[in-house]
Amino acid sequence: MHFAGMRSLLRKLLSTSPPPQQTGETEFTPPQPETDLYVIGDVHGRSDLMISLADRLFAQIEAANREWHIVFVGDYIDRGEESSEVLSVLQLLVRSQPERIICLKGNHEQMMLNFLNNPVEHGAKWLNFGGLQTLASFGLRGNITAEASGEQMLAVAQDLRRLLPAGLVDWMGSLPLVFQSGNVCVVHAGANPALPIAEQTEATLLWGHPNFTKIPRGDSIWIVHGHTIVRQATVKSGRIAIDTGAVFSGQLTAAVIYTDGVIDFVS
Repeated sequence: MHFAGMRSLLRKLLSTSPPPQQTGETEFTPPQPETDLYVIGDVHGRSDLMISLADRLFAQIEAANREWHIVFVGDYIDRGEESSEVLSVLQLLVRSQPERIICLKGNHEQMMLNFLNNPVEHGAKWLNFGGLQTLASFGLRGNITAEASGEQMLAVAQDLRRLLPAGLVDWMGSLPLVFQSGNVCVVHAGANPALPIAEQTEATLLWGHPNFTKIPRGDSIWIVHGHTIVRQATVKSGRIAIDTGAVFSGQLTAAVIYTDGVIDFVS
């Protein structure tokens, strides 16, 4: 699918760009991705913001006429009312450019998978973290609360499996946890600064690490991440934080990291 086609698709499925905030920045090897890298923060069921932002990025990519990748950092569902639509649009985009558009797994996708696999054990946690809105987006509005019995959780999990599009669970379960280009690594939540990227645990990549924002990495790898909400996207000591709380703030942000080391933000 060409850019015009993708942009047309996004419109049918339906600002400004603040400068990077350099907070207490120390000397750090500049980011050097192998291609221009467009990284989109946590969507959380805001398909309207995602479609608008992706359309802007496709226009920018088309005008630049350079090699590129788009990476979504995860947390596509929960809290927002359009979670099912977000998943549908993402699958269409990935199918259109499977080598260039990458969707990572976030902790909210994993919580939904956990619920489907063991609703009695994991149901209350997922529903308290925004799963109620995801259920509603698939047509299960008002069917359950986080205080429901195990029997009720089982019944709703069965209903959800019946309503999910074919292949969606397998697609979510197969989403990667990391995307790396040059010395830039994209993850959902963060990384243990004491370990190489290849040795990070799934729990760290999905939920973060207590030392992630305290200790800079020593291997010159930049980490682009979402998960932790910031008022404005920031650059600090090899970390680029881009979760601007779309479902609460109405602002979805992408980091654009060029091969020459320049970092820009589009919201």
